[in-house]
Amino acid sequence: MSGKDHGYLDMELLRFTTAGSVDDGKSTLIGRLLYDSKAIFEDQMEALEQASISRGGEEVNLALLTDGLRAEREQGITIDVAYRYFATPKRKFIIADTPGHIQYTRNMVTGASTANAAVILIDARNGVIEQTRRHAYIAALLNIPHILVCVNKMDLVDFSEDVFNRIKLDFQDVASRLDAQDIHFLPISAKLGDNVVDASQNMPWYTGDTFLGLLEALPVGQDWNLNDPRFPVQYVIRPITDQHHDYRGYAGRVASGVFRVGQEVVALPGGLKTTIEAIDFAGESLDYAFPPQSVTIRLKDEIDVSRGSMIVDAKNQPQQSQEIDLMVCWLNEKPLVVRGKYQIKHNSNEMRGIITEVKYKVNINTIEEIHDDLTVGLNQIARITIKTTKPLFFDPYKKNRDTGSLIIIDEGTNNVVGAGMIL
Repeated sequence: MSGKDHGYLDMELLRFTTAGSVDDGKSTLIGRLLYDSKAIFEDQMEALEQASISRGGEEVNLALLTDGLRAEREQGITIDVAYRYFATPKRKFIIADTPGHIQYTRNMVTGASTANAAVILIDARNGVIEQTRRHAYIAALLNIPHILVCVNKMDLVDFSEDVFNRIKLDFQDVASRLDAQDIHFLPISAKLGDNVVDASQNMPWYTGDTFLGLLEALPVGQDWNLNDPRFPVQYVIRPITDQHHDYRGYAGRVASGVFRVGQEVVALPGGLKTTIEAIDFAGESLDYAFPPQSVTIRLKDEIDVSRGSMIVDAKNQPQQSQEIDLMVCWLNEKPLVVRGKYQIKHNSNEMRGIITEVKYKVNINTIEEIHDDLTVGLNQIARITIKTTKPLFFDPYKKNRDTGSLIIIDEGTNNVVGAGMIL
C-alpha cells in the first residue's frame, strides 16, 4: 500500500456486550476478567476494596468495577450501560456491561448495537428463563456475529456436568427458532474465577477454552462485510489554499466493502458514474480502503456530492425506496404514533418520514407475533413501515449492519425514540 500499510481490518479489537437476568453475575464476570487478567490499576483496586468494606462485605466485590452509578452500587444492580476498556497481548477489548432488568431493554440494545459478540449469562441454578430468551432474541435481531453462553455459578450446583449439558440443550432449543449465528457454551464461576481467565480445576470434564481464551480467538475480522462497497459521505473537504487550490475530497468512514483507486463508482442519489482518483489518509495516499477506516476519497469528475450522499461500486448498488419495512426497538416513554411525523437519520443522511403502519409487535419472551394490540411503547419491539420524503439507499440489516440501520427522532424534542433494523 504505497510502501506503508495504513489500512487494517481491526482484528485486534473486539467489542462485546454482556446480557443476562438480574443477579446472574454479569458485572462480577467482567470484574473477575479485569482482575485476573491484571487489567486493574493499583488505585482502582484500593478504591474497590474500600467500596467493598463500606458495603459491609468480607471480600472484594468485583462487580463494583463496572457498577459506576451510585444507585447501582447501593442496589447491587446494573442500570446504565457501563463501558470498560482493556487489552491483552493478543487483542484489545471494549466491554459494554448492560442491565438485566426488563425495563432497561433499550439500554441493552444500545450496548449491543455495535458489538461483535454477545455474552449471555445463565444462572446454573435457574437455567434458561424468560430473560434468557429475551436476550437471545435481541442478540439475533441485532445480528451479533458471535454468542458466548456462560453458565455461571457452577460452584452452587457442585460443578455438575449434567446441569451444564441440560442448560446447553435448552438454549440450543431457543436458538433453533432464531437466526443465531456462531454460539459457544462454557461453564464458569465468576465469583471464584473458574474458566474465566484460568482453566477450572473443579470441572475437568470441560476441555474447551476459558472465557478470555474464547474472546481472544473469535475471528472478528470476518465480521465485516467486504463484498458491498458503501461509503456514506460525512463531510466535503474544500480547503481552497495555495497548496490545495483544486482539492475536493469526500470524508467519511468505509461502512463496508473495499474501495480502490481507479474503481468505477456511483454517487447516490445523483446516480452519475465516475472513478476514484485517490484515497487519502493522514496526509498520505492509499491504494485501497476498507472498513472501519475513516478516509477521504477524491473522484475524477466534479459531480454533485454532499453530506448524506453515498459512494458505492457502480456494479454493486444498494436498494432504494421511500417505503421501508423495518424492525424497531422503541426507546421512548411516549408511545409510537401511527401517521406521526418523525425525523429519520440513516448514516449521514437525514430526512423526514411518517410511520404508516405497525404490522405486529413481538413478545420477546415467547418469540411470538402480537397482532391484536399494536400499541408500541418503551422497550417494545415491532415490525413497522415508514415512508420517507426522499429515497433511502440501504441494504437489509442482515446483510449490512451499517447501511441497514437507522434511528427515528422525535421532531419536537429531538430525542431518539426508535432504533430500526431494515428488512
